[in-house]
Amino acid sequence: MFNRLQATAARPDGPASFAATLAEKTQAVSNAATGPAGAQQADFSNMTRQEMRDWVNGEIKNGRMTLDESSPFMLMTMKVPVGGGAEIPAAGDSERINFMQRARLGIEGALFRNDAQAAKSLQAALDIMLKTPEQASGIYTRA
Repeated sequence: MFNRLQATAARPDGPASFAATLAEKTQAVSNAATGPAGAQQADFSNMTRQEMRDWVNGEIKNGRMTLDESSPFMLMTMKVPVGGGAEIPAAGDSERINFMQRARLGIEGALFRNDAQAAKSLQAALDIMLKTPEQASGIYTRA
């Protein structure tokens, strides 16, 4: 006997199709939360400069950050020798940095120099770091 549940499940828009669609969408949200190809969540209090750059590039590629919003992050990843010279490449540098603290110190310095624009830019970066999935529950979206 062909019952009503079997008929509903056989339809393309029935419960089986809904379950498949739900599973697909749940996986897509999970992948978005972990980043490209299941990458690790960012820990802004303990990252290398290259990890920060990779995170920022992923946010830009996924449309969650604009190039303007990325500027303070990229500036925080720069490392130039005190005596001058070219920037030290981030790719080979294993030093772990607390970027949240770096942003806070940058804000203090900018305010000391009366550089309101730099302070505002660094505060926006800090706000973004505080809103990311590892700092708060949920995917970062601009307010």
